Amino acid sequence: MQNVLALWSAMTMARRAMVVGATVAMFGAVLLLSRAASTPDMALLYSGLDPAAAGEVVAALDQAKATYDVQGDSIRVAAADRDRLRMMLAGQNLPAAGSGGYELLDGLSGFGTTSQMFDAAYLRAKEGELARTILAMPGIRAARVHIAQGTGQPFRRDMAPTASVTLTTAQGALTPVQARALKYLVAGAVAGMQVDDVAIIDSARGLVDGAETPPATDRAEELRRNVERLLAARVGAGNAVVEVSIDTETERESIVERRFDPQGRVPISSSTVEKTASDQRPSGDVTVASNLPDGDAAGDAGAGRSSNSETQETINYEVSETQREVLRQPGATKRITVAVLVNGLMTDGQWTPRPEEEMAALQDLVSSAVGLDTARGDVLTLRSLQFTGVAAEGTLAEAGWMAGLDTMRLIQIAALALVALILGLFVVRPILTRKPALLDAPPPVLALPGTAPTPALTGEIAGNDRALIDAEPVEADPVDRLRRLIETRQVETVEILRGWMDKGERA
Repeated sequence: MQNVLALWSAMTMARRAMVVGATVAMFGAVLLLSRAASTPDMALLYSGLDPAAAGEVVAALDQAKATYDVQGDSIRVAAADRDRLRMMLAGQNLPAAGSGGYELLDGLSGFGTTSQMFDAAYLRAKEGELARTILAMPGIRAARVHIAQGTGQPFRRDMAPTASVTLTTAQGALTPVQARALKYLVAGAVAGMQVDDVAIIDSARGLVDGAETPPATDRAEELRRNVERLLAARVGAGNAVVEVSIDTETERESIVERRFDPQGRVPISSSTVEKTASDQRPSGDVTVASNLPDGDAAGDAGAGRSSNSETQETINYEVSETQREVLRQPGATKRITVAVLVNGLMTDGQWTPRPEEEMAALQDLVSSAVGLDTARGDVLTLRSLQFTGVAAEGTLAEAGWMAGLDTMRLIQIAALALVALILGLFVVRPILTRKPALLDAPPPVLALPGTAPTPALTGEIAGNDRALIDAEPVEADPVDRLRRLIETRQVETVEILRGWMDKGERA
């Protein structure tokens, strides 16, 4: 302690201020380093909540005495407690998603509640339940549902309900496939509503059309994968490139065809009619008596006779008829075009194309895989050419060993540790170990009573001493010479010994 006080008293004011500042800075760096190491890692709990919902979540966190941090519309908690806090908040029905659901109907009583009030409350409950269902989907941050239900009117009973859905996505925009799914969701939840009566509005894109389109692209991609998988079994993976293009119908067409086959007749009915007639005439003269029944002609055996018979047959035939009605919808396949590029073979370091027999077999396989129809105009092109290697652009992004660490926190800790080390090694330590100016000064000039003060010893030989030494005879023994010098200059010898002793004490 006395040495510290002696060092402190021997320092100047500038040096004292430097020591105090370096010490305070070093302790501050150590405190910041310890605080950064002890602060828990914060993870996102919820973001983008309504102010009312965010306030309820913060109140629940305060009641649970949990550590949290609010940054804008984001609420962060300790990463180790995030899942537990989410489960706790879910048990308390927090955060409140959208408006109220069917619990709105619990507050209605039978007394004082009219049918109009119940219908309005039921419509609000339906909207709230649909909004909650939409918010449960991943990627949806906010959603509102509005349903317009026509009231019963005597002359307008065919009014169908309509709905509109306004939503905000967490990232990106809503795709037409998602919009179509939401249309089916809302239309299926409201009685009498059609899919086309639902409008989907994205806050970033506006109105999203979820109309169904022919999945020609998906079918072409599926055919391409099938052909590539088929060729990879023979030529190997990466040795075949397949491109499939499908032309689809874009117009609606209805064809009605009716054909008659005269050769293909079938009898359906038949009728036969037979007629027979007979006539008898006398052979003599024709008189009045011959025309009487009992006249002369009655007994005439030679009278003339005549008979007539007729047969008539009618057959009804039905002619063969074929009637066909063809309705072509947009999206029907009009034409398929397939292009296949196959790598050749490497033989003794030389590239050679594949044999014709193998190419013919591969062409048959590809034709069967895509369902090629030449009558429709489908085209298949199969060629064997040499592939040119192309260097991959960039490098593969993989998770390193520091993927799970907080890089910014590690950088902060390393910077604070470096500052503390620099202050300790290059500022505080040199100041504390530096000799004070009082000790660096030459020893004081001592003088015995009645004698002249002896000049300070500087290690240099004065001129008269040099002359005295040079005048003395040179002795062979250095010890004898040193003894004689001590006897001659006793005062200087005592001062030298005292200086050696003082240096020993200081060390």
